[in-house]
Amino acid sequence: MKISEVKVIHLRPRWSFVRVSTDEGVVGWGEANLEGRSRTVAMAIEELLPELLGKDPRQIERLWQGMYRHAFYRGGPILMSAISGIEQALWDIVGKWLGVPVSQLLGGAVRERVRVYRHIGGETEEELVASAKEAARLGFTAVKTSISGPARVLESPAYIDGQIERLSVIRQALGPSIDLAIDFHGRVGPALAVTLARAIESAQIRPLFIEEPCLPENVDALAQVARSTSIPIASGERLFAKWGFREVLEKRAVAVVQPDLAHCGGIFEGKKIAAMAETYFVGFAPHNPLGPINLAASLNLVATVPNFLAQEQVHCGQGYLTEPFSIVDGYIAVPEGPGLGFTIDEDHLQELSYDGAWQTPIWEHPDDGSVADW
Repeated sequence: MKISEVKVIHLRPRWSFVRVSTDEGVVGWGEANLEGRSRTVAMAIEELLPELLGKDPRQIERLWQGMYRHAFYRGGPILMSAISGIEQALWDIVGKWLGVPVSQLLGGAVRERVRVYRHIGGETEEELVASAKEAARLGFTAVKTSISGPARVLESPAYIDGQIERLSVIRQALGPSIDLAIDFHGRVGPALAVTLARAIESAQIRPLFIEEPCLPENVDALAQVARSTSIPIASGERLFAKWGFREVLEKRAVAVVQPDLAHCGGIFEGKKIAAMAETYFVGFAPHNPLGPINLAASLNLVATVPNFLAQEQVHCGQGYLTEPFSIVDGYIAVPEGPGLGFTIDEDHLQELSYDGAWQTPIWEHPDDGSVADW
C-alpha cells in the first residue's frame, strides 16, 4: 500500500480536514486546524508531501519521524499541526485496513464510554443561568466557562469582583453535582492569576480546574501559580510534542495536561504524553474546541488512557459525518467502527467548503488601545 494523494479541505465554520488516499483505495481522514492560520498549515502539509507520497501509510512512526526531524527546525504550532492532521489520517487508514478501531491498535479500551464537557457562557446573568441549566438538562456532568477580558497585568477590585460574581452565578445554577472548569485562556499574568484563584477559593466556587492561568512560555511562572492555590491547574493546548510537556511535569506546574491532538503531534504523540503524565499522577484531558475528526481521534485515544479526566467537545459532526457522535448523559460511547470510527458525508463537503480564511478575535485594552491577549 502506498500514499497516492494528500489533500486539505477547508470547511465552514473553521475546520480543516486532511484526506490521505492510497493506491489500494483506502482513505484516511485527519484534522489539521490551527486557529487563525489554517492556510499556513495547508502550505506546510504541501511542503511535507515528499515525505509522504509513494510511502507505506502503515509505517506511522517512521513517517512521523521523517516529517518532524527532516525539517531541521523542529516543533512549533505550524509544523506540528500539519503533522498532527496527517498522523490522524494514517491511523484511520491502518484501522480501516485491519478492520478494527484505532483504540484497539493503541492497546484496547479501558472504559466503555468517554466523559465529555461542553462550553457555557453568556453576556448577562440570565444568559449564564440559561446556558448552565441547559447543560444540566442535557445530562452533562462537567462544563467549562472562560473569564471575561481583556485584562491588564494587574486589575482593579471591580474587575475581580465582576469575575467572581459571574462565576458564582454559574455555580449556583449548576449546583454542586456538576463540575465547573474555568478557562483563564492565558489572558492574565501570573500575579493576577494568583489573585483571581484566591478570590475563587474564598467564594467557594470549587472548580474542577483552572485552565491556562498564564501563558506557557515561562514554566516557572506557571509552577508558581500552581503552588499558590489549592485549585488544580490545567494547561497544554499550546505545547507541542512530548518535549513540550517535560518541564511542566518535572516542575509540578500542572495537575492536568491538555494536549490537542490536532496540534501536539497527533494520536500516538498524545498517547506518549498521557503516559508521561501518568508517571507524575497527573490527569489527562485533551483540548478540542475543533471539529468532529479531532473529536474522533481524541475519543479513540482517551478510551485507552488510565489517567483520563474529561474530553472537551464542541461539535459532534452533524452535517459532516453520516452518523454524528451521540452524547448521552454527558458521555460518548467509545467508537467501535474501523479506523477512527466515522464516515465522512462527502456529498455535503462541497457546499461547506471555503478558502480557509478566518481570524481569531483581535482584542485591545479600552483605556489605551494597546494589544490585549485573547
